Amino acid sequence: MTNPFKKLKTEGSGDTGFEEFLKGIENDRIQAGKTVQQFGYNKNRIRFFSKCKEIPSWSKGVLYWMTREERIQDNWSLLYAQKVALKHKLPLHICFYLRRTFMNAPIRHFKFLLKGLEETAKESRKLNIPFHMFISDEGENQIIDFMVENKFGYVVIDFSPLRIARTWAENLKKTLPDDVPLVQVDGHNIVPCWVASDKLEYGARTIRNKLKNKFAEFLTPFPPVTEHPYSGEQKAKEIDWAAAEASLEVDRTIDEVSWAKPGYLNGMKMLHEFCQKRLSKFAQKRNDPLGNALSNLSPWFHFGQISVQRCILVVESFKSKYKESVESFCEEAIIRRELSDNFCYYNPNYDNIKGAYDWARKTLEEHKKDKREWLYTQEELENSLTHDDLWNSTQIQLVKEGKIHGFLRMYWAKKILEWTESPEKALEISIYLNDKYSLDGRDPNGFVGCMWSICGIHDQGWKERPVFGKIRYMNYKGCERKFNVSAFVARYGGKVHKKKK
Repeated sequence: MTNPFKKLKTEGSGDTGFEEFLKGIENDRIQAGKTVQQFGYNKNRIRFFSKCKEIPSWSKGVLYWMTREERIQDNWSLLYAQKVALKHKLPLHICFYLRRTFMNAPIRHFKFLLKGLEETAKESRKLNIPFHMFISDEGENQIIDFMVENKFGYVVIDFSPLRIARTWAENLKKTLPDDVPLVQVDGHNIVPCWVASDKLEYGARTIRNKLKNKFAEFLTPFPPVTEHPYSGEQKAKEIDWAAAEASLEVDRTIDEVSWAKPGYLNGMKMLHEFCQKRLSKFAQKRNDPLGNALSNLSPWFHFGQISVQRCILVVESFKSKYKESVESFCEEAIIRRELSDNFCYYNPNYDNIKGAYDWARKTLEEHKKDKREWLYTQEELENSLTHDDLWNSTQIQLVKEGKIHGFLRMYWAKKILEWTESPEKALEISIYLNDKYSLDGRDPNGFVGCMWSICGIHDQGWKERPVFGKIRYMNYKGCERKFNVSAFVARYGGKVHKKKK
């Protein structure tokens, strides 16, 4: 298929200030919008969940249920919903259902979510697109009531491979009236998950070319979401954001971090800073926890506050200057990240040992009863009370900053396997700690990261050894060969704690 979009270099992506950087992205959208007017929206980004595909004559509006893509611009779901609304000269509405508790997320994560949504709601209002937020643990049921009450005859939803979000979509599909189209858009991946592959991929080498072969079609600039010309009788109620936060039933002891400020604008600031200061050394220093080379964009990716595709378009404009770093970043942000969505989508056991490959389950079972030199409880691990000052420092980083450097996250999870009573327990604890503290927790990347470290997902068998079997092994000395362990420990203050073996 011929790419209908001209490749546009983002203005302001060189050595420029942030305002100029944003202006360049706005210009990029305007130019892309002209192209979309000529060629239209790529309908391969969508799939119908309903048998009905035509909007009913009684419809008074189009509804977009925002879940994974919590932004206005660079949002294929909202762009599609607006396209339908414009075609039929109907109002466009956005709804978001805030759950009082969600997969054990603490207040740290909810504050990041809510402050980002507050920015989204303001921008939505400026574009004459009412933004409705409801506090409920039964979102799909209330959507039906809201839709029927306001006669919305077309519903657009986001895609997520996780079972909880898939359950929402399936429940909505079952309860929507038969004459209301239900459409899902994958605006999180560059290549929609179901288009990239129709099966569980073994690893990066098996999905890489499948994705790259689709870039001409899908890795395209975004047109803008524009001011909507059609208004309906239903207006959005003013949202009391403080009351919304107060209503949450969550752990409030794990509070915000200072380095990551929520929202689209702050996410774009981090992208701008990465391109200006860290991209040049990404390829060489990305595995050094002290190298200050990472993008640090994962919280904004996870909450959908910025688009991965937008970031790729911006970063690729530096390819002539930093070819190796740009290619390395794209490998991580596209290939590895979309491989994680593939794993969670096609493997129902993406968060337990049953989801491991046959060779990994076999080797872990064979070594399950091997003697562990050290054994720790979940509480001891959570409180950084091991004999390993590097591991303790890594856990301290997770608790304080809501993140672990990618290289050390592997070491961190593998040591949990080595120091707990079974692979099942190790996986349970690693997912629990990651989801509780990390700002990008409860995410396909997090599940796959733990499964890679403990269960060998997307990896191969290595030299057999106690406890690990053929699962890839990491140790303290190996880390010392990679980076300055003493400096990292000094930065975070992990201690050596004595424990009887």
